[in-house]
Order: sequence, then structure tokens, then C-alpha cells
Amino acid sequence: MIVRSFKEIEGTDRHVKSASGTWESKRIVLAKERVGFSVHETILYAGTETHMWYANHIEAVVCTQGDAELTDRETGQTYHITPGTMYLLNGHERHTLKVKEDFHCICVFNPPVTGREDHDENGVYPLLTEPEEV
Repeated sequence: MIVRSFKEIEGTDRHVKSASGTWESKRIVLAKERVGFSVHETILYAGTETHMWYANHIEAVVCTQGDAELTDRETGQTYHITPGTMYLLNGHERHTLKVKEDFHCICVFNPPVTGREDHDENGVYPLLTEPEEV
């Protein structure tokens, strides 16, 4: 059994800040736990716009605080995301999140991330893995 809090991972290697400066993420469950998914508490900052495309992952996002506009860049459809709203990127959709008010969310990734990922020039997280245990 693993018990930990988001508070205790602040400032550790599990607390990742994007190179773009648009978000930070506390990754409470990672690939090294070997449970088949990862869980993150992420904050995207007000006034920012982040282009993402999880070509290698499925992501579910639940907004817990804030206000943002989600655009599916493949269809052009937009969604207003507020607390209590979930979106699931089950088709590897290219998407943009335009943040009106600091956007706090809980994210689940499959396959799990290692904690070292950041978006590349296409908005993609590389598919990183942990070494097999011997």
C-alpha cells in the first residue's frame, strides 16, 4: 500500500514545471509504482494557452477549480470546462486549453508517465518507460 499527499511531493522530482511556463504538475502516482496508470494534480495558469497532443497516451482530466476553454483541434469544437467537468482524450485528439482562471485538475494517464515528461514542439509527451526490475 502507498499513502502520500500532494503536499509532501511539492518541491521534489515529482513536482514538474513545464519548460513553457504554462503549467505545473504534482505526479503522485508514476510508472515506477507499476500499477498501469499515473495520477497528477496539474495547474495551468490563467492567461495561457497550451497546445497538446497525447499521441502515446490516453488522458482523463477532471477539473476541480478554475475556468478554461478546450478546443478539439481536429474538429474545431470547443467546450467550456469548469469544476466538476471531465474530458477524456480517448482518440489521441490534438487539443488546446485556453485558461481564463487558474485551472486545477486531476489527470490520469495510461500508459503511466515516468515524471520526466514535458511537451515537445508538437505538444506530445514522449513514451518513456521505467527499467524492468531485476
